[in-house]
Amino acid sequence: MRLRPVPRPSLSTFGPVLLLACALVLSSCVPGNTKPSAAETTAADSAASLVQQGQFDQAAQAWLALASQYGDRADHYRLLAAESWREEGRIDDAAPTLALIKRENLQGDDTVRFDLLRAELALRHHDDATALRLTTQPTVAVPNALQLRMYELRARAQAATGDHWGAARTRVQMDDKLQGLDRAENRKQILAELTKLNVASLKQRAAAMSAGDPMLSWTNEALSQLGVAVAQPTPSLQQPVGTLLPGANADVREGYKMPAHVALLLPQSGPYAGAGNAILEGFFAAYAESARTHAPRASVHIYDTEGTANGATKAYQQAVSDGAQLVVGPLTRGAVAAVFTQATLPVPVLALNHADGKQLPASGASEFGLLPDTEGAQAADHMVDRGLHQAYVVISSDDFAQRAANAFKAELQARGGNVTGMATLPTGGANYAATIAQLGLAGAGSDAGIFISMRPEQARLLMPQLQLAKITLPVFGTSHIYAGNDNPTADGDLNGVEFCDAPWLFNAQPGLPNHDDVATLLPTARDGNARLFAFGMDAWNLLPYLDWLHDHPGSYLPGASGQLTADQFGRISRVLTWAKFQNGVARPLSGDLQVDDLPASSGSTPAPAGSGAQPAAASSVH
Repeated sequence: MRLRPVPRPSLSTFGPVLLLACALVLSSCVPGNTKPSAAETTAADSAASLVQQGQFDQAAQAWLALASQYGDRADHYRLLAAESWREEGRIDDAAPTLALIKRENLQGDDTVRFDLLRAELALRHHDDATALRLTTQPTVAVPNALQLRMYELRARAQAATGDHWGAARTRVQMDDKLQGLDRAENRKQILAELTKLNVASLKQRAAAMSAGDPMLSWTNEALSQLGVAVAQPTPSLQQPVGTLLPGANADVREGYKMPAHVALLLPQSGPYAGAGNAILEGFFAAYAESARTHAPRASVHIYDTEGTANGATKAYQQAVSDGAQLVVGPLTRGAVAAVFTQATLPVPVLALNHADGKQLPASGASEFGLLPDTEGAQAADHMVDRGLHQAYVVISSDDFAQRAANAFKAELQARGGNVTGMATLPTGGANYAATIAQLGLAGAGSDAGIFISMRPEQARLLMPQLQLAKITLPVFGTSHIYAGNDNPTADGDLNGVEFCDAPWLFNAQPGLPNHDDVATLLPTARDGNARLFAFGMDAWNLLPYLDWLHDHPGSYLPGASGQLTADQFGRISRVLTWAKFQNGVARPLSGDLQVDDLPASSGSTPAPAGSGAQPAAASSVH
């Protein structure tokens, strides 16, 4: 990223500095030993007005005219002339004027602005060492208004001299000071610099960092882009959102900021219509439930993405045209990628999937998804917390299982554990004796456990065969082994297996509608669709707290699909609950999740808002 590329660049970290200098001129705050005369003030005001009008070449000539007439302020006016040419995209034309300026004649911020102009000119002529020296002067105090520009020039100089780590660190210092496309471009440059380092170097640096080092998350992102499975420690849950404000009306809650108009982009036709409908009904169940708090609610307009990338892009553009202030969706990875690859996102997005696990969310976007990677990592943490540091991994051939296993292994190793053996069950087979023997489970120690990720049908075949082989190690799994409903006869074979899942399926999160009551009314809240229904509930409940979660690390939303947190990149993560099969029935291990101060449920079952006939293109709910 380069600040203010010519002729009229987008990143405005320098232009305002010139305008501020001109504003000081207009207010007669002109440096010098003598007070400007009326004629000088009038001429300076005229030059400053030319800058404000964007007539930079004319302004430069006017500043030079002032420099020729008023010697005690000549270098100040020459600096303004050079800055005007720079704004015009003609910094080379400024070089002769800069050469005439004596730094000791400048006062206040002028000295820093002078150094930054010289640094940019040096970079243009590949004098990277000079640019680096001018942007790393420890005794020079850089005003806040100039810091971004100084960082950007320093990063460019560091990159040009081969210091890719230093360039990335400098850009990380810029990150929270940027917005929009500038921030997105800066983030791309951070990862571009880090991925120029080799994997071994990045791993070594990451291992040496403390948990709070701002470079750690960026280093892990770079490793992910290089194809390395990176540990995903469970987010810290410090403070729930929605706490009551002291002395405030009970309906006013900290961090609550609901947009007036929301667009919901889901597939209502095509191959993903079933999933889209389950999410939609969960979304409106939460919408109906939220009415009891009397908090402001958005009007919601539904758009059919047809389950395609092109349909999602058209739906997003129509939502923008219709005045949406926040877009929720689309659903599939391809659709999310298509929306994110637009030149700009004029309306913020809460995407209901992740476009690409190796890419950051687009600027102005948050990503929320039911990731198997999350479950694998939290399974590793759960085992280590139980004192189990050796793991045998048995998975199906499904993509979700492979992703869960990779995340499990990375997190287990980060916590000091080790995967002792790993096997993939044969597709279509029913006899797993050879696979079990291959793993060498009989020689496992007391600090070992088994991690599995597969669908219920395979897990019901595997567990009895482990028992026949006299394998008594504790078994931990992902949510995929639970069909979402009680089936004591079929699931008796899974007794003892612990797995992570959405708390709402077990009524383990206070403040939410009762799952069993909702499932009695709505088929989409039952069985395997229950997780999508919970996901839809959370999509609604997240809306007023997105900004709060992003701005307050450690805060979380007690959700139906898990405790929800946001990282610095805009990704919403879930902390799941743990359940165990006992007598063929899955029940949460520790009862309710952490109780928070959100209002308790009224006990009523929400009306199935939004559950009627689905629109072909769009419909509105207010």
